[in-house]
Amino acid sequence: MLLIDCPYCGPRAEVEFSYGNEAHIARPLQPEALDDDDWADYLFMKTNRKGVMLERWVHSHGCRRWFNVARDTVTYEILAVYPMGAKPPKLPERSYL
Repeated sequence: MLLIDCPYCGPRAEVEFSYGNEAHIARPLQPEALDDDDWADYLFMKTNRKGVMLERWVHSHGCRRWFNVARDTVTYEILAVYPMGAKPPKLPERSYL
């Protein structure tokens, strides 16, 4: 189980949180102009890479606030937690073959 350090409530068990997908994805400026394929790409096609990912999480059983997490998808190590709207911190490069 992960221990996630909520920036508002402090460290809590992973079961208190809900995953909100990849972070820092810009919404389409004119969503009504997208065709079905472009809309599906925006909604469902995520990077899903092996290594460090920037993710959105919500403390659904606590303060109910959203925040970003930099997490290594191989080791599950949480490298950083930072507020929504903030730029991601400088993170070490990790290479997995």
